[in-house]
Amino acid sequence: MSYITCKDLAVGYDGRAVASGLNFSIDKGDYLCIVGENGAGKSTLVKTLLGLLKPVSGEIKFGDGLTSRDIGYLPQQTPVQKDFPATVWEVALSGTLPKCGARPFYGRKEKQLAQSQLERLGMWDIRRKCYRHLSGGQQQRVLLARALCATENLLLLDEPVTGLDPVATAQFYQMIQQLNENGVAVIMISHDLRAIDCARHVLHMNHGGSFWGSREEYKNSRYWNIISVEYEKGGGQSAAC
Repeated sequence: MSYITCKDLAVGYDGRAVASGLNFSIDKGDYLCIVGENGAGKSTLVKTLLGLLKPVSGEIKFGDGLTSRDIGYLPQQTPVQKDFPATVWEVALSGTLPKCGARPFYGRKEKQLAQSQLERLGMWDIRRKCYRHLSGGQQQRVLLARALCATENLLLLDEPVTGLDPVATAQFYQMIQQLNENGVAVIMISHDLRAIDCARHVLHMNHGGSFWGSREEYKNSRYWNIISVEYEKGGGQSAAC
């Protein structure tokens, strides 16, 4: 059974849809890239999948034991968030909060989980450093560790390479690819079409409709012809996936 199935989904605010007719699913181990125009409803869809907004119409079904609380979320960073005055350890450990239940403190299991994820992403040796003093690539690794502390079933990444240099971007894509190959399902929202080279499926959202299908199907569609021309004009390159 799919982790998430959306049928005739419309998302928006106060009963007014900003995107409608969305039909797609996310299976265990899947890798979905969501692309499209600004204002097409990508961020609204993210909030709806996370349970922060109710669907305007249609339905979202969670399966295989997954709920909206079992999604590890890496949000798009703001300047304020990048300047957050906490240590690497504190940021990663905060991802285990949902596992603490009613306990007002972190237990041994939560601390072991945070340590294992920081070690996994090469951040354990700098766990005492202040998050605000890290490079952009290092900050994203720490946030990814926090998301993995919440769950290893499904990661939702919102514009994760924005502001990263080309080397850090390539490293981040490779890291996500490795996690996916180890069974972690991925949903990545991106304006960087290099992300599509890593995905198995693509959801393209725009004001005139939407497309969902395999990467190969997408690259043979009219949506790809339009968006790739614009991206190439901007000097886009392929990802190393």
